[in-house]
Amino acid sequence: MEIEYRIGMVLEGKVTGIQPYGAFVELDENTQGLIHISECHHGFVDDIQKYLKVGQKVRVMIIDIDEYTKKISLSVRCLEKPFDFSQPKHTRYHHKKYWTNRHVYEGFTPIAKNLDHWVNEALEDIAEGK
Repeated sequence: MEIEYRIGMVLEGKVTGIQPYGAFVELDENTQGLIHISECHHGFVDDIQKYLKVGQKVRVMIIDIDEYTKKISLSVRCLEKPFDFSQPKHTRYHHKKYWTNRHVYEGFTPIAKNLDHWVNEALEDIAEGK
């Protein structure tokens, strides 16, 4: 009896082979599919063998079926809990780094004190043609 496979079906299969680009999974005696390396885990995967091993039973979702070649594309990633960006990351509290002493409250006072002097110097330089 041959099962009629459809996109979205969740099945259990057995990994029968691993290549650098993905893993082959036997779905039944006559049917196998491929888990592309990008579909084996959320995030960047540099080595698929860190996640899948030959002989391993794996739950997969059918994400595509090529109607001409009948090749089945599978995903483990679709069944994983997606990363929740709304949750705060566990990070250490970082103190703000100040480039000056935070206890000095000068602000713009030095500029205000010297502004008239700087304007007069600039006007004298203009008058002298510098």
